[in-house]
Amino acid sequence: MSHIVNQILGELTSLAQRINPEELDAMATLLYDTHKNGGRIFLAGAGRSGCVVKAFTNRLMHCGLTVYLLGDITTPPIKEGDILFALSGSGMTTQLINYANKSISCGAKVATITLQKEGTIGKMASAMVVLPGTTRFNDDTGTVSIQPIGNCFEQLAWLTCDGIVILLKEKLGLTNEDLIHHHANLE
Repeated sequence: MSHIVNQILGELTSLAQRINPEELDAMATLLYDTHKNGGRIFLAGAGRSGCVVKAFTNRLMHCGLTVYLLGDITTPPIKEGDILFALSGSGMTTQLINYANKSISCGAKVATITLQKEGTIGKMASAMVVLPGTTRFNDDTGTVSIQPIGNCFEQLAWLTCDGIVILLKEKLGLTNEDLIHHHANLE
C-alpha cells in the first residue's frame, strides 16, 4: 500500500513543479489587497472541488479575512470591492460561470484555480492559478496518473490553496498563534 501512496506523492510533486509561482503570488496579493481595502471573498466550487473550497474558506477565515461560502443561507450579496473565488478544473462549470457573471455585473472581481486558462471562468478572472493535470472531462494534457478521474486536480488544488494561505499569512504578518485565535472553539 505504501508504494501507491508514494506514487501519488510523486505525481503531485511532479505536477507542483509546473505551477507558476508568479500566479500564486498574484492570487495571494489580490486576496491581501481585497482584505486591506475592506472587501470580502466569496468562494465556490462544485463536487469534490467544493470540499477543497470549504477547507480554503476555513483557512482564509483563520487569517482574519471576511469570507463566505456560496450556498450558505447567511451569505450576503456580493458588491464592488469583493472577490468571487471559483475553483473549477474545467473552467466550464455552469453554476460557477453564472456566479462569475453575476459577480462581475455587481462590480466584483473573479479569481480562479483551474486547469483551463482558456475556460470561460479563466477568461473572466482578474487572478488565476493554472494547475497541470486532468479532470473527468479533460485528459489531453499529457498528464498520466494512476488515480481516478479528477483526483490529481483536487489534491493539487488543496495543496495550492494551502500555499496561497502561507503567502497570505506572510503578507499579513500573521503567526500560527494569530490563526489559532480565529479557530473554532465550539467543537
